[in-house]
Amino acid sequence: MSNTKTKRVPIAPSPGASRSAPLPTARQGTRQIRVGKVDIGGGAPVSVQSMTITDTRDVEATLVQIYQLASEGCEIVRLAVPDQEAARALAEIKPRSPVPLVADIHFDYRLALAALEAGVDKLRINPGNIGSRERTRIVAKAAKDRGVPIRIGANIGSLSKAILRRFGTPCAEALVASAMEDVKVLQDLDFHDIVISVKSSDVPMAVDAYTQISALVAYPLHVGITEAGTAWTGGIKSAAGIGAILARGIGDTIRVSLAAEPVEEVKAGFEILKSFGLRTRGVQLVACPSCGRAEVDIISIAQEVERRLARIDAPVKVAVMGCAVNGPGEARMADLGIACGRGMGLLFRGGRIVASLPEDKLVDALMDQVVEVAREKALTPQ
Repeated sequence: MSNTKTKRVPIAPSPGASRSAPLPTARQGTRQIRVGKVDIGGGAPVSVQSMTITDTRDVEATLVQIYQLASEGCEIVRLAVPDQEAARALAEIKPRSPVPLVADIHFDYRLALAALEAGVDKLRINPGNIGSRERTRIVAKAAKDRGVPIRIGANIGSLSKAILRRFGTPCAEALVASAMEDVKVLQDLDFHDIVISVKSSDVPMAVDAYTQISALVAYPLHVGITEAGTAWTGGIKSAAGIGAILARGIGDTIRVSLAAEPVEEVKAGFEILKSFGLRTRGVQLVACPSCGRAEVDIISIAQEVERRLARIDAPVKVAVMGCAVNGPGEARMADLGIACGRGMGLLFRGGRIVASLPEDKLVDALMDQVVEVAREKALTPQ
Protein backbone atom coordinates (compact mmCIF):
# COMPACT_ATOMS: atom_id res chain seq x y z
CA MET A 1 0.00 0.00 0.00
CA SER A 2 1.34 3.39 -0.94
CA ASN A 3 1.91 5.78 1.94
CA THR A 4 1.66 9.04 0.00
CA LYS A 5 -1.21 10.91 -1.57
CA THR A 6 -3.58 8.02 -0.93
CA LYS A 7 -7.06 8.68 -2.33
CA ARG A 8 -9.51 9.23 0.50
CA VAL A 9 -12.94 7.66 0.56
CA PRO A 10 -15.59 9.33 2.77
CA ILE A 11 -17.24 6.82 5.06
CA ALA A 12 -20.68 6.60 6.59
CA PRO A 13 -21.33 7.45 10.25
CA SER A 14 -20.43 4.79 12.79
CA PRO A 15 -23.14 2.26 13.67
CA GLY A 16 -25.31 3.70 16.41
CA ALA A 17 -24.18 7.26 15.74
CA SER A 18 -26.67 10.09 15.57
CA ARG A 19 -27.99 10.80 12.08
CA SER A 20 -29.60 14.12 12.96
CA ALA A 21 -26.83 16.10 11.25
CA PRO A 22 -23.61 15.19 9.42
CA LEU A 23 -20.19 16.34 10.48
CA PRO A 24 -18.93 19.43 8.65
CA THR A 25 -16.66 17.03 6.72
CA ALA A 26 -17.35 13.33 6.16
CA ARG A 27 -14.98 11.01 8.00
CA GLN A 28 -12.02 10.03 5.88
CA GLY A 29 -11.55 6.39 5.02
CA THR A 30 -8.47 4.75 6.54
CA ARG A 31 -6.89 1.33 6.69
CA GLN A 32 -8.44 -0.80 9.44
CA ILE A 33 -6.34 -2.47 12.10
CA ARG A 34 -7.45 -4.56 15.06
CA VAL A 35 -6.41 -4.05 18.68
CA GLY A 36 -7.65 -7.14 20.45
CA LYS A 37 -11.42 -7.02 19.98
CA VAL A 38 -11.47 -3.34 18.94
CA ASP A 39 -11.24 -2.20 15.31
CA ILE A 40 -9.54 1.13 14.57
CA GLY A 41 -10.05 2.87 11.24
CA GLY A 42 -11.88 1.67 8.15
CA GLY A 43 -15.24 3.01 9.28
CA ALA A 44 -15.12 1.56 12.81
CA PRO A 45 -16.52 3.77 15.58
CA VAL A 46 -13.99 6.26 16.93
CA SER A 47 -12.66 4.50 20.02
CA VAL A 48 -11.78 6.06 23.38
CA GLN A 49 -8.46 5.28 25.06
CA SER A 50 -6.76 6.13 28.32
CA MET A 51 -3.62 5.19 30.22
CA THR A 52 -3.18 3.81 33.73
CA ILE A 53 -1.31 5.92 36.26
CA THR A 54 -0.51 2.99 38.55
CA ASP A 55 2.84 1.27 38.79
CA THR A 56 2.44 -1.53 36.24
CA ARG A 57 4.56 -3.75 38.46
CA ASP A 58 1.70 -3.63 40.99
CA VAL A 59 -0.57 -6.12 39.25
CA GLU A 60 -3.60 -5.80 41.50
CA ALA A 61 -3.64 -2.00 41.64
CA THR A 62 -3.24 -1.83 37.88
CA LEU A 63 -6.10 -4.25 37.29
CA VAL A 64 -8.35 -2.24 39.63
CA GLN A 65 -7.70 0.85 37.53
CA ILE A 66 -8.21 -1.00 34.25
CA TYR A 67 -11.62 -2.17 35.49
CA GLN A 68 -12.49 1.37 36.60
CA LEU A 69 -11.65 2.65 33.12
CA ALA A 70 -13.60 -0.14 31.45
CA SER A 71 -16.65 0.61 33.59
CA GLU A 72 -16.62 4.17 32.23
CA GLY A 73 -16.54 2.84 28.66
CA CYS A 74 -12.80 2.97 27.96
CA GLU A 75 -12.14 0.62 25.06
CA ILE A 76 -8.33 0.45 24.99
CA VAL A 77 -5.95 0.94 27.93
CA ARG A 78 -2.24 1.75 27.68
CA LEU A 79 0.27 0.76 30.36
CA ALA A 80 3.77 2.09 30.98
CA VAL A 81 6.48 -0.57 30.69
CA PRO A 82 9.66 1.02 32.04
CA ASP A 83 11.56 -2.18 32.90
CA GLN A 84 11.53 -5.96 32.72
CA GLU A 85 9.64 -6.31 35.99
CA ALA A 86 6.79 -4.27 34.50
CA ALA A 87 6.98 -6.34 31.32
CA ARG A 88 6.68 -9.56 33.33
CA ALA A 89 3.68 -8.12 35.16
CA LEU A 90 1.89 -7.78 31.82
CA ALA A 91 1.73 -11.57 31.59
CA GLU A 92 -0.38 -11.57 34.79
CA ILE A 93 -2.45 -8.52 33.88
CA LYS A 94 -3.35 -9.38 30.30
CA PRO A 95 -5.43 -12.55 30.91
CA ARG A 96 -7.50 -10.71 33.53
CA SER A 97 -8.10 -7.50 31.59
CA PRO A 98 -11.61 -6.80 30.24
CA VAL A 99 -10.22 -4.56 27.46
CA PRO A 100 -7.31 -4.65 25.00
CA LEU A 101 -3.96 -3.47 26.37
CA VAL A 102 -1.22 -1.36 24.80
CA ALA A 103 2.36 -1.54 26.03
CA ASP A 104 4.11 1.84 26.11
CA ILE A 105 7.76 1.17 25.26
CA HIS A 106 10.74 3.50 25.12
CA PHE A 107 14.50 3.04 24.82
CA ASP A 108 14.77 -0.76 25.26
CA TYR A 109 13.56 -2.96 22.39
CA ARG A 110 13.70 -6.01 24.67
CA LEU A 111 10.77 -4.60 26.64
CA ALA A 112 8.71 -4.62 23.45
CA LEU A 113 9.59 -8.26 22.85
CA ALA A 114 8.68 -9.16 26.43
CA ALA A 115 5.37 -7.29 26.13
CA LEU A 116 4.55 -9.18 22.93
CA GLU A 117 5.41 -12.43 24.67
CA ALA A 118 3.00 -11.44 27.46
CA GLY A 119 0.23 -11.13 24.88
CA VAL A 120 -0.39 -7.37 24.63
CA ASP A 121 -2.71 -6.23 21.86
CA LYS A 122 -0.71 -3.26 20.62
CA LEU A 123 2.69 -1.59 21.01
CA ARG A 124 3.43 2.09 21.30
CA ILE A 125 7.07 2.55 20.29
CA ASN A 126 9.35 5.23 18.92
CA PRO A 127 11.70 3.61 16.38
CA GLY A 128 14.07 6.52 16.90
CA ASN A 129 14.74 5.76 20.56
CA ILE A 130 14.87 1.97 20.79
CA GLY A 131 18.27 1.61 19.18
CA SER A 132 19.49 0.38 15.81
CA ARG A 133 17.42 -0.38 12.73
CA GLU A 134 18.10 -4.07 13.39
CA ARG A 135 16.38 -3.79 16.77
CA THR A 136 13.38 -2.13 15.15
CA ARG A 137 13.31 -4.93 12.57
CA ILE A 138 13.26 -7.54 15.34
CA VAL A 139 10.34 -5.82 17.09
CA ALA A 140 8.41 -5.32 13.83
CA LYS A 141 8.85 -8.97 12.85
CA ALA A 142 7.71 -10.20 16.27
CA ALA A 143 4.67 -7.91 16.17
CA LYS A 144 3.80 -8.97 12.62
CA ASP A 145 4.07 -12.65 13.52
CA ARG A 146 1.54 -12.10 16.31
CA GLY A 147 -0.75 -9.77 14.35
CA VAL A 148 -0.08 -6.92 16.80
CA PRO A 149 -0.26 -3.33 15.48
CA ILE A 150 2.19 -0.60 16.39
CA ARG A 151 1.47 3.03 17.18
CA ILE A 152 4.20 5.44 16.25
CA GLY A 153 4.27 9.17 16.02
CA ALA A 154 5.65 12.48 17.09
CA ASN A 155 5.17 14.54 20.22
CA ILE A 156 6.10 18.19 20.45
CA GLY A 157 8.18 17.46 23.54
CA SER A 158 10.34 14.73 22.04
CA LEU A 159 11.30 15.86 18.54
CA SER A 160 14.80 14.79 17.56
CA LYS A 161 17.66 17.27 17.38
CA ALA A 162 17.93 16.61 13.66
CA ILE A 163 14.28 17.52 13.11
CA LEU A 164 14.62 20.66 15.22
CA ARG A 165 17.73 21.73 13.29
CA ARG A 166 15.84 21.16 10.05
CA PHE A 167 12.78 23.21 10.99
CA GLY A 168 14.30 25.58 13.53
CA THR A 169 11.47 25.23 16.03
CA PRO A 170 8.67 22.82 16.95
CA CYS A 171 5.90 23.19 14.37
CA ALA A 172 3.28 21.16 12.54
CA GLU A 173 5.64 20.43 9.67
CA ALA A 174 8.24 19.11 12.12
CA LEU A 175 5.71 16.80 13.77
CA VAL A 176 4.62 15.42 10.40
CA ALA A 177 8.20 14.95 9.15
CA SER A 178 9.15 13.14 12.36
CA ALA A 179 6.14 10.82 12.14
CA MET A 180 6.77 10.10 8.47
CA GLU A 181 10.34 9.08 9.26
CA ASP A 182 8.99 6.44 11.63
CA VAL A 183 6.38 5.35 9.10
CA LYS A 184 9.09 4.82 6.49
CA VAL A 185 11.15 2.73 8.90
CA LEU A 186 8.25 0.30 9.42
CA GLN A 187 7.16 0.31 5.80
CA ASP A 188 10.68 -0.57 4.68
CA LEU A 189 10.36 -3.57 7.00
CA ASP A 190 7.06 -4.49 5.28
CA PHE A 191 5.08 -3.65 8.41
CA HIS A 192 1.78 -1.86 7.74
CA ASP A 193 -0.46 -2.37 10.78
CA ILE A 194 0.39 1.15 11.87
CA VAL A 195 -1.44 3.80 13.88
CA ILE A 196 -0.01 7.34 13.82
CA SER A 197 -0.16 10.29 16.19
CA VAL A 198 1.23 13.83 15.82
CA LYS A 199 0.50 15.40 19.19
CA SER A 200 1.12 18.92 20.39
CA SER A 201 0.03 20.86 23.47
CA ASP A 202 -0.57 23.79 21.10
CA VAL A 203 -4.08 23.38 19.65
CA PRO A 204 -3.59 25.15 16.28
CA MET A 205 -0.33 23.26 15.75
CA ALA A 206 -1.99 19.91 16.48
CA VAL A 207 -4.91 20.65 14.17
CA ASP A 208 -2.49 21.65 11.41
CA ALA A 209 -0.30 18.57 11.92
CA TYR A 210 -3.22 16.11 11.81
CA THR A 211 -4.64 17.86 8.75
CA GLN A 212 -1.29 17.59 6.97
CA ILE A 213 -0.58 13.96 7.81
CA SER A 214 -4.11 12.84 6.95
CA ALA A 215 -3.42 13.99 3.39
CA LEU A 216 -0.25 11.88 3.21
CA VAL A 217 -1.27 8.51 4.66
CA ALA A 218 -4.26 6.23 4.94
CA TYR A 219 -3.17 4.72 8.23
CA PRO A 220 -5.59 5.26 11.14
CA LEU A 221 -4.83 8.29 13.28
CA HIS A 222 -4.69 8.43 17.07
CA VAL A 223 -5.80 11.96 17.98
CA GLY A 224 -5.11 13.94 21.11
CA ILE A 225 -3.82 17.19 22.54
CA THR A 226 -0.78 16.22 24.58
CA GLU A 227 -0.19 17.59 28.08
CA ALA A 228 -3.52 19.40 27.85
CA GLY A 229 -3.73 20.30 31.55
CA THR A 230 -6.01 19.61 34.49
CA ALA A 231 -9.49 18.13 34.20
CA TRP A 232 -11.05 21.59 33.82
CA THR A 233 -8.65 23.48 31.54
CA GLY A 234 -7.35 20.36 29.84
CA GLY A 235 -10.84 19.13 29.11
CA ILE A 236 -11.73 22.40 27.41
CA LYS A 237 -8.45 22.47 25.48
CA SER A 238 -8.90 18.87 24.37
CA ALA A 239 -12.49 19.48 23.30
CA ALA A 240 -11.34 22.44 21.20
CA GLY A 241 -8.44 20.58 19.59
CA ILE A 242 -9.85 17.10 19.19
CA GLY A 243 -13.16 18.59 18.13
CA ALA A 244 -11.54 20.72 15.43
CA ILE A 245 -9.72 17.67 14.09
CA LEU A 246 -12.82 15.47 14.14
CA ALA A 247 -14.77 18.23 12.38
CA ARG A 248 -12.35 17.84 9.47
CA GLY A 249 -13.28 14.17 9.16
CA ILE A 250 -9.95 13.15 10.70
CA GLY A 251 -9.40 10.69 13.53
CA ASP A 252 -10.01 7.02 14.31
CA THR A 253 -9.23 6.79 18.03
CA ILE A 254 -8.77 9.45 20.71
CA ARG A 255 -7.19 10.00 24.08
CA VAL A 256 -7.91 13.04 26.20
CA SER A 257 -4.63 13.63 28.07
CA LEU A 258 -5.35 15.15 31.47
CA ALA A 259 -3.49 15.78 34.71
CA ALA A 260 -6.34 14.00 36.50
CA GLU A 261 -7.65 10.57 37.33
CA PRO A 262 -7.78 8.64 34.05
CA VAL A 263 -11.52 7.99 34.31
CA GLU A 264 -11.92 11.73 33.70
CA GLU A 265 -10.16 11.27 30.35
CA VAL A 266 -12.70 8.66 29.32
CA LYS A 267 -15.68 10.77 30.38
CA ALA A 268 -14.36 13.76 28.45
CA GLY A 269 -13.58 11.62 25.41
CA PHE A 270 -17.09 10.28 25.13
CA GLU A 271 -18.60 13.73 25.62
CA ILE A 272 -16.50 15.04 22.73
CA LEU A 273 -17.58 12.19 20.46
CA LYS A 274 -21.23 12.53 21.51
CA SER A 275 -21.10 16.23 20.62
CA PHE A 276 -20.35 15.24 17.02
CA GLY A 277 -22.83 12.38 16.92
CA LEU A 278 -19.95 9.92 16.51
CA ARG A 279 -20.83 7.87 19.59
CA THR A 280 -24.03 7.51 21.58
CA ARG A 281 -22.88 5.89 24.81
CA GLY A 282 -24.69 7.26 27.83
CA VAL A 283 -27.11 10.13 28.16
CA GLN A 284 -26.76 13.39 26.26
CA LEU A 285 -27.90 16.25 28.47
CA VAL A 286 -29.05 19.57 27.03
CA ALA A 287 -29.45 22.25 29.70
CA CYS A 288 -30.06 25.95 29.19
CA PRO A 289 -27.92 28.59 30.88
CA SER A 290 -29.64 30.34 33.74
CA CYS A 291 -30.86 33.86 33.05
CA GLY A 292 -33.15 36.51 34.47
CA ARG A 293 -36.17 34.91 32.80
CA ALA A 294 -35.89 31.67 34.79
CA GLU A 295 -38.52 31.36 37.51
CA VAL A 296 -37.15 28.11 38.95
CA ASP A 297 -33.69 27.17 40.24
CA ILE A 298 -32.62 25.73 36.90
CA ILE A 299 -28.97 25.41 37.93
CA SER A 300 -29.79 23.11 40.85
CA ILE A 301 -32.28 21.15 38.76
CA ALA A 302 -29.77 20.61 35.94
CA GLN A 303 -27.03 19.57 38.36
CA GLU A 304 -29.31 17.09 40.09
CA VAL A 305 -30.43 15.62 36.76
CA GLU A 306 -26.82 15.32 35.61
CA ARG A 307 -25.85 13.56 38.84
CA ARG A 308 -28.64 11.01 38.47
CA LEU A 309 -28.06 10.50 34.75
CA ALA A 310 -24.49 9.37 35.44
CA ARG A 311 -25.92 5.94 36.31
CA ILE A 312 -27.67 5.58 32.93
CA ASP A 313 -25.72 3.98 30.09
CA ALA A 314 -28.38 4.05 27.34
CA PRO A 315 -28.25 6.61 24.48
CA VAL A 316 -31.02 8.90 25.73
CA LYS A 317 -31.20 12.64 25.00
CA VAL A 318 -32.56 14.71 27.88
CA ALA A 319 -33.33 18.45 27.88
CA VAL A 320 -33.59 20.56 31.04
CA MET A 321 -34.88 24.01 30.15
CA GLY A 322 -35.63 26.98 32.37
CA CYS A 323 -38.18 29.15 30.61
CA ALA A 324 -40.77 29.36 27.86
CA VAL A 325 -38.51 31.03 25.24
CA ASN A 326 -36.49 28.02 24.04
CA GLY A 327 -37.64 25.45 26.56
CA PRO A 328 -40.59 23.79 24.84
CA GLY A 329 -38.78 23.59 21.50
CA GLU A 330 -35.63 22.01 22.95
CA ALA A 331 -37.66 19.65 25.14
CA ARG A 332 -39.66 18.46 22.14
CA MET A 333 -36.44 17.68 20.22
CA ALA A 334 -35.11 15.42 22.97
CA ASP A 335 -36.26 11.93 23.94
CA LEU A 336 -37.32 13.47 27.23
CA GLY A 337 -37.35 16.98 28.58
CA ILE A 338 -38.69 19.45 31.04
CA ALA A 339 -39.58 23.09 30.32
CA CYS A 340 -40.00 25.10 33.49
CA GLY A 341 -42.22 28.04 34.39
CA ARG A 342 -43.08 29.76 37.67
CA GLY A 343 -42.61 27.05 40.30
CA MET A 344 -43.66 24.30 37.89
CA GLY A 345 -42.76 22.64 34.63
CA LEU A 346 -43.95 20.59 31.69
CA LEU A 347 -42.63 17.07 31.16
CA PHE A 348 -42.14 16.05 27.52
CA ARG A 349 -41.64 12.58 26.07
CA GLY A 350 -41.16 11.98 22.37
CA GLY A 351 -42.11 15.58 21.63
CA ARG A 352 -45.44 15.43 23.50
CA ILE A 353 -46.43 16.90 26.86
CA VAL A 354 -47.12 14.03 29.26
CA ALA A 355 -47.42 15.92 32.56
CA SER A 356 -47.51 19.32 34.24
CA LEU A 357 -45.84 19.16 37.65
CA PRO A 358 -44.68 21.37 40.53
CA GLU A 359 -40.97 22.14 40.65
CA ASP A 360 -40.23 19.74 43.51
CA LYS A 361 -41.71 16.79 41.55
CA LEU A 362 -40.02 17.43 38.20
CA VAL A 363 -36.71 15.64 38.66
CA ASP A 364 -38.21 12.46 40.09
CA ALA A 365 -40.79 12.31 37.31
CA LEU A 366 -38.18 12.95 34.66
CA MET A 367 -35.91 10.21 36.00
CA ASP A 368 -38.77 7.71 36.09
CA GLN A 369 -39.28 8.39 32.40
CA VAL A 370 -35.53 8.18 31.68
CA VAL A 371 -35.31 4.74 33.26
CA GLU A 372 -38.32 3.58 31.25
CA VAL A 373 -36.95 4.92 27.94
CA ALA A 374 -33.49 3.49 28.66
CA ARG A 375 -35.06 0.08 29.28
CA GLU A 376 -36.99 0.30 26.00
CA LYS A 377 -33.85 1.26 24.07
CA ALA A 378 -31.93 -1.62 25.61
CA LEU A 379 -34.61 -4.03 24.38
CA THR A 380 -34.76 -2.54 20.87
CA PRO A 381 -32.27 -3.99 18.32
CA GLN A 382 -29.95 -1.26 17.05
